[in-house]
Amino acid sequence: MRVLAAMSGGVDSSVAAARLVDAGHDVVGVHLALSRDPQATRESARGCCSLEDSADARRVCDKLGIPFYVWDFSDRFKAEVIDNFVWSYDNGETPNPCLRCNEKIKFAALLDRALALGFDAVATGHYAIVDDEGNLRRSADPLKDQSYVLGVLTRAELDRCIFPVGDTEKPQIREEAKRHGFSTATKPDSYDICFIPDGNTQAFLGRSIGMRPGMIVDADGTELKEHDGAFQYTIGQRRGLDLRVPAADGQPRYVTDIDAATGVVTVGPRQALEVREIRADRLKVLHPAMNGTFTANVQIRAHGGVVGCDARVEGDEMVLALHSPLEGVARGQAAVLYLPDPDGLGDVVLGSGTICHTA
Repeated sequence: MRVLAAMSGGVDSSVAAARLVDAGHDVVGVHLALSRDPQATRESARGCCSLEDSADARRVCDKLGIPFYVWDFSDRFKAEVIDNFVWSYDNGETPNPCLRCNEKIKFAALLDRALALGFDAVATGHYAIVDDEGNLRRSADPLKDQSYVLGVLTRAELDRCIFPVGDTEKPQIREEAKRHGFSTATKPDSYDICFIPDGNTQAFLGRSIGMRPGMIVDADGTELKEHDGAFQYTIGQRRGLDLRVPAADGQPRYVTDIDAATGVVTVGPRQALEVREIRADRLKVLHPAMNGTFTANVQIRAHGGVVGCDARVEGDEMVLALHSPLEGVARGQAAVLYLPDPDGLGDVVLGSGTICHTA
């Protein structure tokens, strides 16, 4: 099989490529250049797309004796990920840029080009499993499981994907990289948004959106404080509110609602964060069980917990009645549905939707 291995420059994609070569596939490595901003691609950047990462990926391919290329997807990355990130915050949502990058760039754009060039599949270092029946499942390492961020793929895309490290826990992957002599064996995981290398999301959004004063109000409408921009706040936030007027009951306040149009940020007690119903659109269906009315587990954060729900697909939307309330659910997050471990081989991803309303 002719496989295009996406090489991020980290240990996971390094071992993924090595396993493909060992399995006898015809492998070509490619690193995606996603930004033309020298600050975002400087050496020692804490994201996943630095100049250092590109050099590390090249060294791994040299050791494996496979071709290596760098593909410039920076224009599409800006349009599909960065601009979407800014738009979402400007509209009171809480987006996940890494999830959108997987959806729009690392699979849709990459796979389109790979297939056009005659490749049979794309491989990445994501921690997830595609079983013999083509179902997407959680990885063998629960601490590193990335099935959530892959729940936004289409069925056609998943059919062309290979995840070589999904059946292995992270410590074993590092040991395997050491045996290959890869410099990435001890490289730390990326942990920042790659296009905000200094980690200051509020400053980035302030430059992109501009300051738009508004009010922080209590649940009864009492004005508490003026702010510089609603984009500075997220649902469930407690720290950084700097409210000088204590709540009547003396309890902490949390951000419970954001109205981007008016600039009003509402705060209230923790119990006001509880959500019992979620409505989501932009559905992605990966399994036939995601149809009509059914029961599933739902996860709303990459490393968040799951709760059971009664799900109902209604055209291009779905409604989830949660068995237990969730806190801090925000518009713009992905709701990924799972069929709980039906056969002892791990939870199956049914599909996903983007949260558009909560109650």
